[in-house]
Amino acid sequence: MTLNRDILITEVALRDGSHAVGHQFTVEQVTQVARGLDEANVPYIEVTHGDGLGGSSLQYGLSLTNEMELIEAAAASVTNSKIAVLLLPGIGTMPELKEAARLGAKMARIATHVTEADVSPQHIALAKDLGMETVGFLMMSHMAPTEKLVEQAKLMESYGADTVYVVDSAGALLPHQVTERISAMKNSLSVNIGFHGHNNLSLAMGNTLAAIEAGATRIDGSIRCLGAGAGNAQTEVLVAVLDRLGIKTGVDIYKMMDIAENLVAQILQKPQEITKDSLVLGYAGVYSSFLLHAQRAAARFGIDSRDILIELGKRNVVGGQEDMIIDVAAEISKKKIGAGA
Repeated sequence: MTLNRDILITEVALRDGSHAVGHQFTVEQVTQVARGLDEANVPYIEVTHGDGLGGSSLQYGLSLTNEMELIEAAAASVTNSKIAVLLLPGIGTMPELKEAARLGAKMARIATHVTEADVSPQHIALAKDLGMETVGFLMMSHMAPTEKLVEQAKLMESYGADTVYVVDSAGALLPHQVTERISAMKNSLSVNIGFHGHNNLSLAMGNTLAAIEAGATRIDGSIRCLGAGAGNAQTEVLVAVLDRLGIKTGVDIYKMMDIAENLVAQILQKPQEITKDSLVLGYAGVYSSFLLHAQRAAARFGIDSRDILIELGKRNVVGGQEDMIIDVAAEISKKKIGAGA
């Protein structure tokens, strides 16, 4: 189906939302949601473990279902939508990317820390060789000045990325900071510019609109806010807002509302909202997927999860350093016991 779209939306609930449900998606859930999103004319649907291909592990969280089964089920459920996968070099491997492509994935989103684009060329090249649309995903973009972000984005462009994203993994960026980053990239790159936000400071929608106004044409959303932390820009709301602005997405608003109410709400273990912990993620600039890990560590050591997250922020801990959460919790607990003695 060919549609006139001003903005292309990638629905990330079946990947980013994996964090929110402890990576417990079933084939039936993925099939039903993917089929519904396809009927609603969502262009791209991302499906993998929350930390991308190969993410199922003790460190990042074990998946209930092998992600290749989920990718295959999603690909078999869609007619118009394209299935996207996320890969973090060092977690996901090239054989896994090949398998995902064989099973029907059409887009590869290669994600690195905002200052580490140079670990991505071989993965971007492979995705291109596999005939996949290729996206460079610069995570934790709040941690680098705009000049550094543009430098790294240009590297991903030089490797062959069709699109490069500003990724606000912590939900820490403010609207003017988004505008500055997207504008600078728009002025320096010739490829598509994208934005992926988190709602930890209740700014995902505002930041997304700022990104679009500054020139981003690829936008991520999570239906019913099913994403890490407090979720992402809520897709069904985003579609409605963009329609009010006269910006064409080609996505059926009523169908998105129905999927959110009738399918995704049943998957969520509790409603997505800005809790004290998700708020601290944005305030401290901490990776959104750390939320459940920090809560579990806090319960284990009998301390406040906010103290863990604040300390992680002070140490500039990033994705891939989940093991630090236990170490920090143990240190805080030891200090607390020492102070009590």
